[in-house]
Amino acid sequence: MMKKNIFAIFLSGFLLSGCVQISSEKELTLSAPPMGWNSFDSYGTYLYEDAAMKNLEVFAEKLAPYGYKYFVIDAGWFGEYELVPGTLYPKEKHAKNLNINEYGLLQPSKTYFPNGLKPIIDRCHELGLKFGLHIMRGIPRVSVERNTPVKGTEFYARDIADTTSICKWCEQNYGVDMTRPGAQAFYDSWIGQLAEWGVDFIKADDIVPFPAEVEAVAKAIKKSGRDIVLSLSPGGTVDETKLDFFKMGNMLRVTHDIWDDQIGLDQCFKAWRKWQGKEDENFFIDMDMIPFGELQVMSPVPEGLTGNESQNEIKKMKKDGKLKNVELLSGKGFHRQSQFTKDEMLTFITMRALAASPLMMGGNLLTVDKFTLSLLTNKEMIACNQNSVMGSLKYENDKIEIWNTPKKNSNDGWIGIFNRNAKESQEYVLSASQLGLDGNGFLLKDIWNNSELLIGQEVSVPANGVIFMKYEVK
Repeated sequence: MMKKNIFAIFLSGFLLSGCVQISSEKELTLSAPPMGWNSFDSYGTYLYEDAAMKNLEVFAEKLAPYGYKYFVIDAGWFGEYELVPGTLYPKEKHAKNLNINEYGLLQPSKTYFPNGLKPIIDRCHELGLKFGLHIMRGIPRVSVERNTPVKGTEFYARDIADTTSICKWCEQNYGVDMTRPGAQAFYDSWIGQLAEWGVDFIKADDIVPFPAEVEAVAKAIKKSGRDIVLSLSPGGTVDETKLDFFKMGNMLRVTHDIWDDQIGLDQCFKAWRKWQGKEDENFFIDMDMIPFGELQVMSPVPEGLTGNESQNEIKKMKKDGKLKNVELLSGKGFHRQSQFTKDEMLTFITMRALAASPLMMGGNLLTVDKFTLSLLTNKEMIACNQNSVMGSLKYENDKIEIWNTPKKNSNDGWIGIFNRNAKESQEYVLSASQLGLDGNGFLLKDIWNNSELLIGQEVSVPANGVIFMKYEVK
C-alpha cells in the first residue's frame, strides 16, 4: 500500500489544494452498502441499557434475516446525564459530566449503561450481528482539564488538544492537533480501546471538514487489527473535490440530519443530484438514517406545547416567559410517530434503494408497524440497494423526475418515477427513452403495486409519491 504523507497544512479545517497526496488506509472490503439500525432518530443521545437490549432482540428477529447486521448506538453512551427525578428522561441536551478512564478515553455511562456495553456487544456477536458506536472528533474537554496522559507515551492531553477547535453543536470535545507529538498515539489508544471492546462499526461525527483527523482514525483502525466500518459525518456542506480523503472511510454523509418532513425529502434529492456517480468500491454515499416509525422516544412533549411548534417558536416562547424549564433535546421535535405519509415513505425508501445509500433504520424497533417493516424487508428494494450502484437522473419535467439504476453486469435494472409535487398527483406516459431504456424490449414490473407495466401506458404518480419498477430484457 502506498505510504501516506502526514497532513500538516490546513486552512479553516479544510485540505489545501495540492498540499498532500492521499491513498486509502482501510483494508476492510464492503461489497454493498451497510444495512442496520441506529438509535439516534428514536432515542436521541439517551439510549439506555434495557431499551438497547430489547431493540437488539427485535433487530435480530425482524431485520437480520433480510441482511441487516449493524446495530449502532449513537452519541451520548458515555454521558452521566442529569435526569428528571424518578425517570430516565434527561434534563440536559448534552451531558456535562462524561465518564472517562485514566487515559482520558470515554467509558460507558453509569447512568444509562450500569453494566457497561459488554453485555450488549457480546449478545450482538452471539446473534451473528455487528456492533457499532458513535464517536465525536477529538479529545474530551474533561480529559484536557484533568490533563490525562496519552497512553503509551510521555505526552498529555494538553500537549495534543486544539482548544480553538470546537464542534458547533456539541461542546464536549476539543479537536486534536495532528501536527503535535502524541496526537496519533491518542487516536490509536482511543480506537484501540473500541476494537478491544468488539466494536465493528464507528460513526465518526464532526470529522468531515478535518482531513487530518479522518486520516488519524483510519490509521488507528488499521493499527487495531480489527475489521471496522468507518462512517464519516456530518453531511450538509461537503466538498465533493475531497473524495480522496473521504474514501479513507466506507460511508460519507452528504446531507444534514434527515427527518420526517418535506425538508428531509428535498435535501435527499438535492444531495442525490450532487453525488450521483461518486460511489466507489468499498465506499458509499450516505443520506442519513430512515426516520420511520416511533421517533424521539426520550423527548416527551412538554406541558404547554402541542409538539408541532418549531424550535424558533419554542425559543421565542421561552424568551417571552411563556415556557419555563423546557430543554430542546437532541434530535428534532418531540415524541411522535413519523409524520411521513405512506406515499412519502415509499418515495423515501425507493430513493435509498436506487441511490445505494446505506439502509440504517432509525425508528424504535419495539413498536415497528407492519407497513414500515414491509418496506424495510422488501426483497426487490433490498436487491436494488445491495446492487451498490447509485442511480442517475434520466429525465425531469413538470416536477416528474426519473432515476435509473442499472444492475451490475446486466442489461436489467430498476427505475423510480418520482412526483416532486407535494400537493397533487401527476399523470405520466411511460417512454422508453425518458426511462433511460434502449428501446422497448423490456418487461416492466411495478414493485410496490406488484403489477406489470407497458411502454406507452399512462400511470398516476401520487403527490410526493413514486412508481418503483424493475426492468428486464425480454
